[in-house]
Amino acid sequence: MTAARSGPAFSLHDIPFSTYGSWFDISPVVAEKTYAEDLHLVSHQTGMHAVLRLTPLSAGRTGRAETRVEATPDLLSWVGRAGRVDLAYESPDTVRLRGSGLSMRVSAAAQALTPFSGTYFYREPHAEAYVFTSYETGRRYRITLLSGAVAETAGNQVLGSTDRHVTIGADRDGSWEIAVEEYETARRPYRSQATFDQIVRATRDAFTAFTDAVAPWRSPATPAAELAAYVLWSATVRPKGFVTRPAVLMSKHWMDKVWSWDHCFNALALAPGHPDLAWDQFSLPFDHQDDSGALPDSVTHSEVLHNFVKPPVHGWAFGHLRRRLPHPLGAARLTEAYDRLGCWTEFWLTARRAPGATLPHYQHGNDSGWDNATTFDPERVIVTADLAAFLVLQLRELAGMARELSLPDDARRWARTADTVQAAMLEELWSDGRFVARSVDSGDGWAGASLLDLMPVVLGEHLPEDISAALAERIRGHLTEHGLATEHPASPHYVADGYWRGPVWAPSTVLVEDGLRRAGHHHLADDISARFRALCETSGFAENFDALTGKGLRDRAYTWTAGSYLLLAEAHELRRAEPSRLPVGAQPPAEGEPLRGSAGSTA
Repeated sequence: MTAARSGPAFSLHDIPFSTYGSWFDISPVVAEKTYAEDLHLVSHQTGMHAVLRLTPLSAGRTGRAETRVEATPDLLSWVGRAGRVDLAYESPDTVRLRGSGLSMRVSAAAQALTPFSGTYFYREPHAEAYVFTSYETGRRYRITLLSGAVAETAGNQVLGSTDRHVTIGADRDGSWEIAVEEYETARRPYRSQATFDQIVRATRDAFTAFTDAVAPWRSPATPAAELAAYVLWSATVRPKGFVTRPAVLMSKHWMDKVWSWDHCFNALALAPGHPDLAWDQFSLPFDHQDDSGALPDSVTHSEVLHNFVKPPVHGWAFGHLRRRLPHPLGAARLTEAYDRLGCWTEFWLTARRAPGATLPHYQHGNDSGWDNATTFDPERVIVTADLAAFLVLQLRELAGMARELSLPDDARRWARTADTVQAAMLEELWSDGRFVARSVDSGDGWAGASLLDLMPVVLGEHLPEDISAALAERIRGHLTEHGLATEHPASPHYVADGYWRGPVWAPSTVLVEDGLRRAGHHHLADDISARFRALCETSGFAENFDALTGKGLRDRAYTWTAGSYLLLAEAHELRRAEPSRLPVGAQPPAEGEPLRGSAGSTA
């Protein structure tokens, strides 16, 4: 038995095997930074839970078979000397497995410590189907025998702590096949008209169509584009629980949420090819906007957290999103976005401005998205220039939207506020050739070595030239062989795996690259883009990267990293096709057509 496969190969230690729409994956990652010997079915409903352990056995079922695992977007395989087992997604909640020469034991991953917890296991009456019920996920997992034989079971209807498993072996022709379903309370007996090979082909076609839409520009110069598309495609889940729309999780490892700034970068990457999915990514956190106008910190299946917020990058993102969508936004969507962005902006202007203050403040590093950046070491409740810069861009975006919606009074109010906030940022926070942070309580200021202090470069063309040039020069100091270190490598506070105290991150890279390019610093922007793209092409799509070695760190299948790669790679390909480096809206001398809008190329 062999199976044709297609698409980029990847390691399941880095990227889980899943499909578009599914809430579970197949992976050895069973908890944060915890890898198991066997692959598991890992659910992301009600949190991350390893539910079923999948163990290939030798034909005599005497022990675990030695196999290697191979994975492409359409097919996962255990391959050994004696045979193989293949797995493919038939639908978002069903996988099919078939084997030849090897058996497969499907076991409960979680032990039941009491009669009311863990996993319960039973055989469905009068059927070759076995069900595991998971206390942790509140779901059922049914194994239906399609061919072959059940060689062994353990723990049937037993309460308390015990081993629970079913072992599938071959029939006379030496092969077997099963279906594994995830569902809630009840479901009709499993039936399928599709063969295993037809299922693989259907998945291959679906992934190819997604990739062709997301990255039609890909070339040998962007070798990681297909794998980046797979990271996004496989991390997308169907609406369930608090997830009100199809959503790209940050990962189907342990970072299985949507955070309220991460989603912006995925929306931008998806916009040209999947505009509705992109709109859903941008809109999802706004579905949970509270009465104060604040967005939640994060959203996932069973939880919406409001303990922190995230920075107001959404005006910047919305401007790019509109230019990247293949068709103009209709009046209804534009009005909805205007109302939601307006409430989000008012939150910063009211709830986050101290009495008499012009500039808003953060209450914690988590509010900035740069959780433990050294900028927050002296104090946590502080005024910073990055926050002011993001808010200025959001205010200017709202002013433009108000003009389109024939709201001239609103447009003037937003524009005046943008000018006032930017003027205060320059007056209060620009000191001795650099931006400082200030205590909300005392007004004391300090300068550090965090890249966060240089993020006002995102203002691009709105910055005075001398300030833009000073920021660009300081940014050069953060640029290592592999990209922009979030803490200057010479800083005494630099930590190689220090989260925001050193490693290279995707969002800061995209934001800095975009601001530099809009301010006219094209060569530096090109260099930053090239180094980050090369980093992803050699080290994958990790949550962040060691700035000095390029090693991928933390969660190794992070979607905003993949989305950021696609943004920068697309912009690079468009610049190769349209080598003019004119600013936004300018006319190339030959064709007389404006440059195509793309985050990371024009703004």
